[in-house]
Amino acid sequence: MTIDIFQIDAFTDQLFGGNPAAVCPLKQWFPDATLLNIAKENNLAETAYFIHKHDNVFHLRWFTPEIEIDLCGHATLASAFVILNCLDYNFDSVVFQTMSGELIVSKNESFLEMNFPSRPPSKAELPEIILKSLSVQPIEVYKARDYVLVYDTENDIQNLKVGASVLEQIDLSPGGIIVTAKGNASDFVSRFFTPGASVFEDPVTGSAHCTLVPFWADLLGKNELHALQISERKGELFCKLAGNRVFIRGTAVKYLQGTIDI
Repeated sequence: MTIDIFQIDAFTDQLFGGNPAAVCPLKQWFPDATLLNIAKENNLAETAYFIHKHDNVFHLRWFTPEIEIDLCGHATLASAFVILNCLDYNFDSVVFQTMSGELIVSKNESFLEMNFPSRPPSKAELPEIILKSLSVQPIEVYKARDYVLVYDTENDIQNLKVGASVLEQIDLSPGGIIVTAKGNASDFVSRFFTPGASVFEDPVTGSAHCTLVPFWADLLGKNELHALQISERKGELFCKLAGNRVFIRGTAVKYLQGTIDI
């Protein structure tokens, strides 16, 4: 049996930027073990699978090479890009039914805009293992799904060293570690790390912005925010907080299209 596969660079308008995700349209669900094995073989941060249900409604799931995850922003953007640009559909928006509820992605000029749940963080204590892994200590610590480590400056985030070998001692699945600070040319910057994952530093993490946006909106006193994730590949997100929802706009480009034989 063959499965179509696309590889999409999300949150960028240039190849080899942003965050790559594999996207596989399916006609039926395969066993979870098969879906996980495909994700392992792809060896990307996320592989997304979707099935068309009716009209513009799709069932969407996300797998890392290790587990099925409850929310992934860049793979959602990549999946919507495939539906709206690469397949024989004629929609202006897509409704995804997921583990995190209903997610809507709509065309917005040259962008795709995602409608995600807001996950504001609360003050927290940082586990000793995470503290030991950091070259510079944060000034504040919060937590939602992910730990949020706040620093003074963008340079702190850019120059921060995080010890992957130290963090192998802790399991945060399905969450990770966000480091963030006020940006020089943006409202805020961030990086994202996942202990024990095959991709230790995620290039651009849409789901992390479900927490970053309400945090920075409250701190800066504004609901529309320009965000940069300053990993090596870099990504740009345009965000808005609206009640208990976070709107995230981004672009994407197709890198690869092919088939998988299983």
